[in-house]
Formats: sequence, C-alpha cells, structure tokens
Amino acid sequence: MQVSLLNDQELIALYLKGEEKAFEILLERHKNKIYTSIYLFTKDRTLADDIFQEVFIRIIDTLRKGKYNHEGKFLQWAMRISYNLCVDYFRRGKRRPVVSPTEDFDIFDVLQQPDLNAEESIMRSQTHDRIRTLVNLLPEEQREVVILRHYADMSFKEIAQLTRVSINTALGRMRYALINIRKMVEEKQLVLQ
Repeated sequence: MQVSLLNDQELIALYLKGEEKAFEILLERHKNKIYTSIYLFTKDRTLADDIFQEVFIRIIDTLRKGKYNHEGKFLQWAMRISYNLCVDYFRRGKRRPVVSPTEDFDIFDVLQQPDLNAEESIMRSQTHDRIRTLVNLLPEEQREVVILRHYADMSFKEIAQLTRVSINTALGRMRYALINIRKMVEEKQLVLQ
C-alpha cells in the first residue's frame, strides 16, 4: 500500500514506528489549512511562520511522548493547538488580529476561483477588500467565528470545540456577525457585488 493513501491515524502510527516520511505526508496534507488560519489571526508572515513551527514542534513532542489520543481527529487537534498559540500571543501582546492582504499573501489567492475576465477580477478584488474591512470592524468573538468558518473552513462543531463554547454560542456569534455586517453595509451604503 502506498503511504500517501493512508489516513491520518495510520500515518501517525507509522511515524511513531520511525517512518519519518509518514509525518512529512501528514504535514503536507494539512499545512495549508493550519498555516492559513494562523496567518489570518496574526496578519504577520514572520509571526505566522514562527507559530506554525511551534504548532508542529508541539505536535511532534506530544506524539513522541505517546500523549496523542485524538484518534481520527488530527486536523481538529492541530487547529486547536494553532488557535491556542495565536490566542496566547495576542493575550500577551494585547494586539488584535486584522484581516488584510499583504504584498506576498492574500487569502483569496488560496481560495479556488473560476477564471475571470479583467473587469470581474477587479470587481471581486474590491469586494474582498470591502468584506475584509467589515470583518475587521466586528467584535473579537464574531470576527473569530467568521475567520474560522469562512477562511479556515471549519464546521460550527469544530469552532465550538476550538473556542470552548457551545455550538449554539458559535452559531449565535456568526448570526450576529452577519447582522452587524449587513448593518455596516447599509450604513456605509456599500455595494458588495
């Protein structure tokens, strides 16, 4: 059987038996989602790189110590570690994450988009900029749910587990985020399409 076809749990078992390639495959499988979520919280490539490395150092340490017990839920576990490291950083520094593109990274470049003509591409870019601005204006708990749901592609159940709130609270935060975004659109008379 080809190693790359194994599920996460099988890859972890192989890694623990000394097969380094298994961990490389696991990392490759999940790095984009984990890194993107970290970057969206930090908005700083260097900091995101540091936290991303710390996430995988903690994962390796936990695996080697035999303390991993999240059978079949590797990605959720890794996302929880990355989320907690981001939260710790911002609690220490009292900095608030801001969703905005940089010269070398824009989350919308990662998302799949159909081929657009130049005009559609410009319009989509302007829409994304407006949405980012509105998301940045949301209260922290609402912004967090929007980022995790729409940028990190997590389910509400995963968001609830990660942020240690009930599913209803996570859903409520998303609901209020959407209400607040609609209000801001109306107040600023923005056109999002």
